[in-house]
Amino acid sequence: MKDNQAPMIAGDQTAPVINSRPEPLGMNPKETAIVVVDMQNAYSTKGGYVDLRGFDVSGTRAVIQNISDTVNLAHQLGMPVVFLQNGWDPELKEAGGEGSPNWYKSNALKLMREKPELKGQLLAKGGWDYALVDELTPGPADILLPKTRYSGFWNTQLNSILRARGIKNIVFCGIATNVCVETSIRDAFHNEFFAVLLEDACHQLGDDMIRAASIYNIETFFGWVATCADFAEYVALTQKETTA
Repeated sequence: MKDNQAPMIAGDQTAPVINSRPEPLGMNPKETAIVVVDMQNAYSTKGGYVDLRGFDVSGTRAVIQNISDTVNLAHQLGMPVVFLQNGWDPELKEAGGEGSPNWYKSNALKLMREKPELKGQLLAKGGWDYALVDELTPGPADILLPKTRYSGFWNTQLNSILRARGIKNIVFCGIATNVCVETSIRDAFHNEFFAVLLEDACHQLGDDMIRAASIYNIETFFGWVATCADFAEYVALTQKETTA
């Protein structure tokens, strides 16, 4: 890039810009939504399925606070906030059965088969494991959307919910960075949404190498990566431009 050449900005060239990687992204706040992925007891709390399966959930408390702060800032701009909630009916009819790869790859389903006393408890609708964490209770204007597979777009109304509101940009946060979050961002890309991952408002299943790989994939192939501080700066910039 030549010294007098302006840095490239992706997205809406006339909108406030979030300081993201690999380049800044212009996002009209009226065309931007927050999607909170699977912030359930199952994935973030001691005694939940992920903890019982042996994954480390010690880093999730900071993530919960960061998501709460992000949602509060989004509310200030009137952005739609969608909370995704993953799981199935207690009888596991929605899990797919033995004819579905989900039956074999879902760690929750495998754990319930290994420990029959847990059957109907892990990620079962109506139960504690399935419930969102107390700190992230959706507000009156927020949308709670159930899903039965990793992607928030698969067999759900997410695409139509966002399209009906004129959304072009999605800011993602939640758990797990390398599973449901990354999968949803891949599908957002294929559905022509500009997707931003808030990397410090997510938590992975596995060690830090897994987190780094997902961030690399998203930043390089499917979207943009920013921090909660970057989003806060974007909100402040938007509010300043609105009142100017």
